Amino acid sequence: MSRPARPEKQSSGRQAVTDARRLALDVLVRVDAGGAYANVALPAALKKADLDERDRAFATELVYGVTRRRRALDWVLDAFLVAAPPPPARAALRMGAYQIVELGTPAYAAVSATVSVAPRKHRSLVNAVLRRVADAGAPDWPDDPTRLSYPDWIVDTLADDLGRSAALTALESMNSPAQLHRRQDGYVQDLSSQLVADAIDVQAGNLVADLCAAPGGKATALAARGATVVAGDSHRGRAGLLEANRRALGAASMTVVAADGRRPPLRPGRFDAVLVDAPCSGLGTLRRRPDARWRIERSAVRRLVELQRSLLDAAIGLLRPGGQLVYSVCTLTAAETSVLAASLSCDDRLDPQPPPPEPWLPHGDGAMLLPDTDHDGMALFRWRRV
Repeated sequence: MSRPARPEKQSSGRQAVTDARRLALDVLVRVDAGGAYANVALPAALKKADLDERDRAFATELVYGVTRRRRALDWVLDAFLVAAPPPPARAALRMGAYQIVELGTPAYAAVSATVSVAPRKHRSLVNAVLRRVADAGAPDWPDDPTRLSYPDWIVDTLADDLGRSAALTALESMNSPAQLHRRQDGYVQDLSSQLVADAIDVQAGNLVADLCAAPGGKATALAARGATVVAGDSHRGRAGLLEANRRALGAASMTVVAADGRRPPLRPGRFDAVLVDAPCSGLGTLRRRPDARWRIERSAVRRLVELQRSLLDAAIGLLRPGGQLVYSVCTLTAAETSVLAASLSCDDRLDPQPPPPEPWLPHGDGAMLLPDTDHDGMALFRWRRV
């Protein structure tokens, strides 16, 4: 005996999946052609959409996955294109190819569903190319940067700085979705950042400065340990976020200031600890910012090192004798980590401290976490003011 049809529920489900793909396609076009940030544009689009959790997760997988795998997907697609397609067609092609090549979606489903949300004038192109992609089978990648879908300079730099095997493992790990970690107080913060806060020698009643504190995860963690924390950021908007998080977590011993960390409006020689969680190239957190790998340029590293050194020089002046300087960055380049730290270790005002225990790995005068299932990439260095 056949079961009675349930057309309304089935239709609703199909429509939801279609809407998830349509939303993903719209965001992908905005990211690639409009310069939008995926981790900003996607949440805004999801907030307006009437999708259940499963379809929201599917849309997120498409946007983040396609953005991460852009270079690899373009290599697959370009074998069947005679001219560069316009951005809406390119985004649809990438989205379809991602489902076929990366997600293992049956070809008929991936092709038909993608064609249905593609702009009407591009549907014949999308249909023809995606069918060729499906027939071609598993790609035979030409090189590691294409296979892993990163710019050449990122792969080359990290291979030189970490060793090729460690670099490729780290880069492959960052092609996986990020894990969500929640502290006991409810604040969402990656484990690597939590470990940085844990590595700062702070006691109740200590005076601590966090010069680049937004959004406030480390500063609020230090305040929760009883320290008096002055948390600063040079951008007023980010300082506002700091204040919002301070209030939400009830961090009464934390004060927020909007100030340039290179010229902090704080009394020198007074602080028990200073944290410089500096702006950096972010190459250890690329899983969380899927489009960052396509935005950051090799030339930015040198400019960032100059900024990092300026922040550290300012931090040294704030420390009392015996006070602790902590430098952390969520990147993996030697220039921003071990090389910069070595130059500070030559400063006769500073005494390098040993690295923290596992899961930290020794790295120059400090320690590093390489990206893995649980951790983002992070480097950490500590000194005592003589």
